[in-house]
Amino acid sequence: MLIELRIQDYAVIDDLSLRPEPGLNALSGETGAGKSIIVGALSLLVGERASSQVVRTGTGRAVVEAVFDLQGREDIAFRAREMGFSVEDDLLILRREVAAEGRNRAWVNGSPATASAVGELGGRLVDIHGQHEHQSLLEPREQRAILDQFGGAGPEANRVRELHREWTRQQGELEEKEARIRELEARADFLRFQAGEIREADLEAGEEEVLEEEAARLEHAEELASGALTLQEGLYAGEDSLSDRLAAMQDLLGRLARLDSSLEAHGRTLEEAYHLMAEVGQDMGSYGAEIQHDPARLEEIRQRQDRIFRLKRKYGPELEDVLATGRRVEEELQELEGASFDLKELRGSVAKRLQEFQEAVEVLTLRREEAASRLEEEVQELLPDLGLGQGVFRVRLTPLEEPGSAGGEGVQFQVSLNPGFDPGPLSRVASGGELSRVMLALKTILARVDRVPSLIFDEVDAGIGGEVASRVAEKLREVAKHHQVFVITHLPQLASRAHHQLSVEKGEVEGMASTWVRELKGEDRVEEVARMLGGDPESPTSREHARELLGS
Repeated sequence: MLIELRIQDYAVIDDLSLRPEPGLNALSGETGAGKSIIVGALSLLVGERASSQVVRTGTGRAVVEAVFDLQGREDIAFRAREMGFSVEDDLLILRREVAAEGRNRAWVNGSPATASAVGELGGRLVDIHGQHEHQSLLEPREQRAILDQFGGAGPEANRVRELHREWTRQQGELEEKEARIRELEARADFLRFQAGEIREADLEAGEEEVLEEEAARLEHAEELASGALTLQEGLYAGEDSLSDRLAAMQDLLGRLARLDSSLEAHGRTLEEAYHLMAEVGQDMGSYGAEIQHDPARLEEIRQRQDRIFRLKRKYGPELEDVLATGRRVEEELQELEGASFDLKELRGSVAKRLQEFQEAVEVLTLRREEAASRLEEEVQELLPDLGLGQGVFRVRLTPLEEPGSAGGEGVQFQVSLNPGFDPGPLSRVASGGELSRVMLALKTILARVDRVPSLIFDEVDAGIGGEVASRVAEKLREVAKHHQVFVITHLPQLASRAHHQLSVEKGEVEGMASTWVRELKGEDRVEEVARMLGGDPESPTSREHARELLGS
C-alpha cells in the first residue's frame, strides 16, 4: 500500500507531499489544478520514460519518491531482495530523478537502481487506469493470469508450465543425444581404427622412462661391464684392494685405541667404511655379471620407442595424451554401442512427458472456457451500472498452433461500447473514461484475486453523471474493500462516497504557478463537495446538499 508520495519540481509542482490512507481516496480540485500531473509523476515509478520537459522551470531536476508498506506482500519483498535490494521493516522506497540536463537516476531503498528495476517493482504495487501505457490488464499475459485466478485454474496452469519445462528439457536432451549419436556413427570406423591402434600398442604409463634406461644399459653394456669389474677389483676382489688396505688401517687403529680409548670412535667409523666399501665392491661384481651385450633386445627397444614416438605424433604430444585418447575413444565406442538402448529409453520418457503435458493442457483449456463464460456474464451485468449499457464484454480464447508453457490458447479481453461494432481488444478502446469504467467492472469482480495493492482511476467519471455516477462510486467503494483506491474526479457523487478526500489546489508561490494537496475534513470537505455541485460553496443550500451527499 502507498503510504507516502513526495513530488518535487515536477511540472507546476514545487514540493508536494501526499499521505494517502487505506480505502477509497478521492482527489478533487479545479480543472487545471494538477490532479493528472500527480498521476503523471507517479507513473514514473511504474515504468514511464522520463522526459526533461517535466522538470519545473528554473530547477535542475524533478524528483518523485514513494514509500510503500509491504506488509502481507512477502512476494514483492522477495522479488526486491532477489534483484539485490535490501528490505527492512516491510518498507519499499522507490525514487526517480529526472534531470533537466544530463543523466536521470533511480533508487530502490536508497540503493542505485535502473529505471526498469524501479518500474518492475512499482508495477507490482500500483496499477494506473486511464492512461493506456500503464494498465496491466491490457497485457495479454496479465489477462491470461487473471482469467486463471478468477477460474481457480492456478494449479492447472502451474502444472502445464512445469510439464512443458520438463518436456522441453528432455526433448532438448534427446535431440542432443541423437545429434551426438549421428556424429559418433559418422566417425565410427575412424574411432575403431584409433581404438585398435592404441589398444594393440598395449601402452603403459611411465613406459618411456623404463625403455630409455634399459636402452642406455644395452647400448653401453661393454663399458658398464668393464667399469663394474674394475670397481670390483679395486674396491674388494683385487690384490692390494682398498678393502684390504682399509682392513690393515683398521687393525692399526684398533691397537692404538687399546692404548687411548678416545680413538675407539674412529675405529668404529673405519669399520663401517670397510663394510660399505666391501658391499659396493661385491655389488659391482654382481652388476657386471648381469650386464649382457644383447643387440637383438636393443633393436626391439628401439622399435618400441619408435612406435611410441609415432603414436605421440598422432595423439600426443605426450604418452599420457595417447593413453587419454585411447580411453576417450573406447568410451565413445561404448556410448555408440549402448546408444540404441539409451535412445529408446529417452524417447519413451519424452513421449510420456508430452502426453502428460497435452492432457494437462486440455484440462486447463476446459477450466479457462468455463471461467471465460462466467467472467463474461459477470462483467456484462455490471456494465449498465457503470453507464455502459450498450457495452458488450467478451473473453476470447484463441487456440495456438502449438501449445506452450502458458497452455493451448491465447486469452484476450474484448469489448464493444457502441452498437453495431464487433468487440475488439481493450487496448483499442478510444475513450479513456470508458476504458477506466471497463477496468472498474473487471476490478470489482477480480478484487479478491488481483494482487496489485494500489489502484488509481483517472477519467473514470468522464461522460457520466447522476445515478450512474453514484453507482460508479459504489463500485469503487466495493473495490476499496480489497485495495487502496485513488480516483481523480470532478463528480461530487464520487468524491462524497470516498473514505478520504484530498483537494488538489493551484496558486502562485514567489510569482510562479504551483500545485499542492490539502486533506479535507469537516466543513472543508463540505465546502469542496458544494463547489463540485456547481453552486455557490458558501450558500446554505449548496452546503446542505453537500452534507446530504456526504452522509448518504
